[in-house]
Amino acid sequence: MALAAYLQLFAEAIRVASPAQSANLSRVTKQLSIPRQQGLAPVLMIVGTSSHAGKTTLVAALCRWFSNHGIAVAPFKAQNMSLNAAVTRDGAEIGRAQMLQAHAARVVATAAMNPILLKPHTERKSQVIVMGKALSVDDARDYFARHHALWPTVTGALDTLRKEHELIIVEGAGSPAEINLYDRDLVNMKIARYANAPCLLVGDIERGGVFASLYGTVALLPDEERALIRGFVINKFRGDVTLIEPGPAMLEARTGVPTFGVVPYLRDMDLPEEDALGAAPLQMSDADTTIDIAVMKLPHLANFDDFDPLRRTAGVRVRYVGAPDEWGTPDLVIIPGSKTTMHDLEWLRSTGLATCIVRHRTEGRAMIGICGGFQMLGRALFDDHQVESSTQQMQGLGIFDVDTHFSEIKSTVQVSGQVMADRGLLAGARGIDVHGYEIHAGQTTIESAHAVFAISQHGGTAVNAMDGMLDEQGLVLGTYQHGLFHNAELRAALLGNVARMIGATLPAAAHERSLDDSLDRLADHFAAHLDMDAVVRLVGAYA
Repeated sequence: MALAAYLQLFAEAIRVASPAQSANLSRVTKQLSIPRQQGLAPVLMIVGTSSHAGKTTLVAALCRWFSNHGIAVAPFKAQNMSLNAAVTRDGAEIGRAQMLQAHAARVVATAAMNPILLKPHTERKSQVIVMGKALSVDDARDYFARHHALWPTVTGALDTLRKEHELIIVEGAGSPAEINLYDRDLVNMKIARYANAPCLLVGDIERGGVFASLYGTVALLPDEERALIRGFVINKFRGDVTLIEPGPAMLEARTGVPTFGVVPYLRDMDLPEEDALGAAPLQMSDADTTIDIAVMKLPHLANFDDFDPLRRTAGVRVRYVGAPDEWGTPDLVIIPGSKTTMHDLEWLRSTGLATCIVRHRTEGRAMIGICGGFQMLGRALFDDHQVESSTQQMQGLGIFDVDTHFSEIKSTVQVSGQVMADRGLLAGARGIDVHGYEIHAGQTTIESAHAVFAISQHGGTAVNAMDGMLDEQGLVLGTYQHGLFHNAELRAALLGNVARMIGATLPAAAHERSLDDSLDRLADHFAAHLDMDAVVRLVGAYA
């Protein structure tokens, strides 16, 4: 993209625009120029006073805003800890948040955008994924011992992005003032120092004590890093914004750091949550509920954003169930993916939920198992190499007559194909196109006669493969495909079949906001409440 040479003119255009015009600037194709640092794109870093302050959301908003204004922007997070993962086109495993941010930036997601992903394995250990591939399972001490060796990987990934794009928006993790972890930092201010990146510090006013959190964070940083904090963002404000005065001015007098904006709480963003169960169930009355879905609240529940489209469907209530007394009378039970399938299967048994699941099936009610949940529905699980557990063999729930063997090689791939079945949960769905992704170490042999999905693309390669199973009554579906419910036509068919099974009809579907619409709305929201003139000048000044 050829760069225009009028950064200041663009900043001036923002400054003189009316509020209505400013709110809609992200709809305007307008190019700005950001100079490069010795051939490398400049970096803007977003850090927070704590987790859930809104870093991920602000990065996504800024990526979409700059993209809407002609800048080739890309996201970066050196180290992410999450069970909510995504698979890139070339089969790399990265944090789901970075996949979302890449979509916001309108670029293809790559492993360089999240070079280190930590997926909790037990209370003390995590699987370490480096540049998209599983490296090891470490406890905290082992992982911290290798942080020096991982630093070149982190900086190399960032430098690669800076060579390929015009601006990088970097997300920190937790708080940059976690002084107990300072000497092992790979993701916060060490990145800012490396890239000479100005930082915006986000505070969550909903938690209370936002001024103390902002002030305390800055006060705990060394002088060199304190100088890189160039602006505050107060996030998730509710109520009369004038009541926050004169707090920002008083804070600036004490820290020398201005507040770039106070951002109101944004409801119904329709964007995936980053952390497990961060998305609270939508509050629905029994009268408004047509289909009640119970998702098993596994200890290591993975890729929970599989259920976001269900949560947003009119008439559908999604509940996370962690004990038999929470079971109720669900119309559809879902056993989701799991990072540690055998451990979570044992947990289902120890809590009594396994008994509830089997009883639900014998009562002739619908059930779906996804990835690890599919494996649990089989006859037996074998882990001879102790990939997931020290237990080498475990009996499954016995609903499907198949076995699963865990491999030391992990499958991470995007897939697409068509529905083959035409009965039960999938009645009328034959021929519907499906797109999803797989992340699993277990391998389950499925006979072609019982397969549900014909897979034609496997990581961009044309194949003739099979996935999924339906039981004889068509009431229990198992699949390795994450993202299944994001296929709108298939979702409508499946939920329609569940409704018919219980003698009900789903309400007419409301207009569903697309992901791009939601991201544009998000960018508009932040741009309307942040001093974007100051943000643009800040990036230009550090370029």
